[in-house]
Amino acid sequence: MTIDQNAMNALFNDARTANGFIDKAVPADLLHKVYDLAKMGSTSMNCQPTRYIFLTSTAARERLLPAMSPGNLDKTKSAPVTVIIATDNHFYENMPKVFPNKPDAKEMFAGNAGLAAGTASRNGTLGGAYFMIAAKACGLDCGPMSGFDAAKVNQEFFPDGRFSANFIVNLGYIDSSKLFPRNPRLSFDEACQVL
Repeated sequence: MTIDQNAMNALFNDARTANGFIDKAVPADLLHKVYDLAKMGSTSMNCQPTRYIFLTSTAARERLLPAMSPGNLDKTKSAPVTVIIATDNHFYENMPKVFPNKPDAKEMFAGNAGLAAGTASRNGTLGGAYFMIAAKACGLDCGPMSGFDAAKVNQEFFPDGRFSANFIVNLGYIDSSKLFPRNPRLSFDEACQVL
């Protein structure tokens, strides 16, 4: 099945990074809808290590602001929702539930720190990407950011070390007046090889 051109445009061709947002709230049920769509994306062994921390209140956002790079402060303050895309470093504790067809999956990761860390990192990032596509599919705009001090975010929000911040996404309805010109993309020949 191929989605229609309008959907492709909404998800990719016309999608833009939001650098500012209009003053319009994002309802909680829409956050549930986005997650319920994003969680269906494929991860290796269905491991699902991504965790989503929704900052919807001014008080919650204020806890994040000291960790943000200066260029990301205003856009984060204007966003109705800021999402910390985090990784569960002990995702494998859920393996009996999410991947029951391999009974020893939990032990496989628990006994191999390198395998667990690599799997969590790759699949946690995939989950964040699925989340942004799901948000666009549900009519929201996204402003992903890596300009922040991860150690500060982890200390403030995840002091027990169970989760770790991967990247941050501002979420809401785009303020088109704050769009930057679209930057060039690499061509197929520059970015791809067919062997």
